[in-house]
Amino acid sequence: MFQITLEWALLWFILLVSVAGLVYAILLIRQILKKDEGTPAMVKIAQAIRGGANSYLRQQFRAIFPIVAVLTIALFFTAYLATTTYYTAGTPEAIFYGAGRAGAFVMGSVFSASVGYIGMNMATRGNVRVASAARRSFGEALQIGYRTGTITGMLTDGLGLLGGVIVFMIYQQYAFEVLLGYGFGGSLIALFMRIGGGIYTKAADVGADMVGKVEKGIPEDDPRNPAVIADLVGDNVGDCAGMAADIFESYEVTIVSAMILGYLALGFAGVIFPLLVRAIGLISSIIGTYFVKARGEMKDALRSIKLGFNTSAVISIAGFFIGGILYIGLSNPPGIPLGVDPITLSIRVAIATLAGVILAISINELTDRFTSIKHSAVKGLARSTNTGAATTILRGLSVGYEGSVWNIIVIAAAILVSAVIFVGLPPVFIFYGVALCGIGMLTLTGNNISMDTFGPVSDNAQGIGEMAGLKEGEAAEILAQLDSVGNTTKAITKGIAIASAVIAAVALFWSYVSDTGIGIIDVANVYVFIGLLIGGAIPFLFSSIAIRAVDRAASKIILEVRRQFHTIPGLMEGKAEPDYNTSVAICVAAAQRELVGLGVIAILTPLIVGFLLGVQALGGFLAGVILVGQLLAVFMATSGAAWDNSKKGIEAGLYGGKHSEAHKVSVIGDTVGDPLKDTAGPAINPMIKVINLVSLLIAPLIVYGLVEAGAAIGAGDVGAVIMDAVIGFVLMAAVGVVIWNSKKESKEMLQIIEEMQKQQQK
Repeated sequence: MFQITLEWALLWFILLVSVAGLVYAILLIRQILKKDEGTPAMVKIAQAIRGGANSYLRQQFRAIFPIVAVLTIALFFTAYLATTTYYTAGTPEAIFYGAGRAGAFVMGSVFSASVGYIGMNMATRGNVRVASAARRSFGEALQIGYRTGTITGMLTDGLGLLGGVIVFMIYQQYAFEVLLGYGFGGSLIALFMRIGGGIYTKAADVGADMVGKVEKGIPEDDPRNPAVIADLVGDNVGDCAGMAADIFESYEVTIVSAMILGYLALGFAGVIFPLLVRAIGLISSIIGTYFVKARGEMKDALRSIKLGFNTSAVISIAGFFIGGILYIGLSNPPGIPLGVDPITLSIRVAIATLAGVILAISINELTDRFTSIKHSAVKGLARSTNTGAATTILRGLSVGYEGSVWNIIVIAAAILVSAVIFVGLPPVFIFYGVALCGIGMLTLTGNNISMDTFGPVSDNAQGIGEMAGLKEGEAAEILAQLDSVGNTTKAITKGIAIASAVIAAVALFWSYVSDTGIGIIDVANVYVFIGLLIGGAIPFLFSSIAIRAVDRAASKIILEVRRQFHTIPGLMEGKAEPDYNTSVAICVAAAQRELVGLGVIAILTPLIVGFLLGVQALGGFLAGVILVGQLLAVFMATSGAAWDNSKKGIEAGLYGGKHSEAHKVSVIGDTVGDPLKDTAGPAINPMIKVINLVSLLIAPLIVYGLVEAGAAIGAGDVGAVIMDAVIGFVLMAAVGVVIWNSKKESKEMLQIIEEMQKQQQK
């Protein structure tokens, strides 16, 4: 009776902590909104940015809603039609779990969308307040920027933890069946937010830079540029809404995998411990917020932000060691294997979680080394601009390739440590250790999101300041420094997001192996090997379509910006105002055009492999997606951030500064890297997890219901072979349509090119 009371007391404590995180977010919102918005010009620009961002998200949610509705019904049937070890398909129990899975899917979708929407709205309100505060002091501007980001961090922590606890309280030992829906909802919305936001922001950014900076020689956020508002809107829909949803779904998925494997390993204790760790992390993130501030004359924003992160890390580490010893070690909960010392086990689970925290810190430092202008990699990249665009592109590719190697080495080391410490215990503990590594890595989600959102907030603040006339003086210098630091913090959190995706996917992969009962996946099996090859190819296909979408949209923006400079009298001289709305509309349409297709690829490809080649092949497919997806995502994120920061270093005065030949070359490198680091690379994170979760959801149907074609051939079941072949080829046709459609040029683009050719002939 004592143990049950203790566990429920801890669950209620965790629930209250999650609510406290949401309350703290509300308090920060009220605090930020009380700050001064600045001059009327600043307010006007900020309103245009906010209006564009909200208009885009409303259209995106309208596009996503039918998909969510259809998948809600499908999620119900994935449970209702499956026969598991504790219920039979079509029974009242199946209805109960099917409804729970569908409801959890909706909850995960709504929470993920809410984090992105509210966080983005606060970013579009915080940006102008940072610009205004820069006129007064560095410290105030830094504090407003970071705490604006903390709002999104607290929403991510609070809602992510709240959903997991609620599902477990209702379904208890059978919660993992329902939690799959919760994780899938968050991952799916994150995928759409990442794809749409990434296409929007980079189309605007590339178009604005190529014409404004390279062709016309005007500053980045010059109000004469017709794409400048679209560019500033893009920072919010891509780096705020998209990244917030991305980290939220990683937060969700690591909770789901840890709870599934934790129950298999330790029963209730294995579920409650990761939830307790997350509660401790939320508290430590709140405390760490107050360490981010300027001290005396120090104006090193990155140092201050790192101090807040490291403070939270120390508090978290102490907290989960103490919590582990008190709960698992001293209370000796049921579920601990016979002959295992509870104190020793509690230290083991704490070390596995610590490995995740160390991994996050290591990724921070690695990303900083390969993307900051303070270090040799980016300094060398900046030097290469003196010899032309070709050498700049080559050096940037080299930086990205090397960065991906070191990232995967530290991830492998963290997985090894998390697994090795459980040697001697049943194999499920090794899998649980990796899941705890993911829990530890995202323990400081509040800090990570704060750092990430600080990037677009400071970027927008500088843009607002530039457009409103803050072009010189201390205020302009403060905004430039915050923008530079924000670019680094964005790169750092992208590295953490990618690494967390891999850890979460690895834990889900082992959940898949456990759930299907397939045991060892034999690479020598021809079906498995084919699955591995196909899985490795999917991230390349996905990235190809995403980058092609940016290319098409950016081309439209370039042509539109050129048209306005050519047709609006006095625009270049600053005597006329450009049409900002057309560029915004082009970006919105481009993002919506590609949104559904890329989601279809992530959802349907595991179904195709599962039905045609079987569960073993699907396991190989998942392994290929995880490995290649991680390498490719880190490569793209690192190269893109390195090109971006080398450009900023030159704009700060290196090699002739702005308007120099080196600067023009650096802009070319930056525009090449933009769709890599902000569209294709980040979108691979949720893609990996969507594929893993879809595989987990359909596995019972393949194992217990429909017979995969490979097994049916051996059994001579012609009917099953035909049925699975029909399903597989229909789904393949749908993917083929997506690929074909992604290569089509729009009618508007062809018309514009035709008109330009006619003008040239005249």
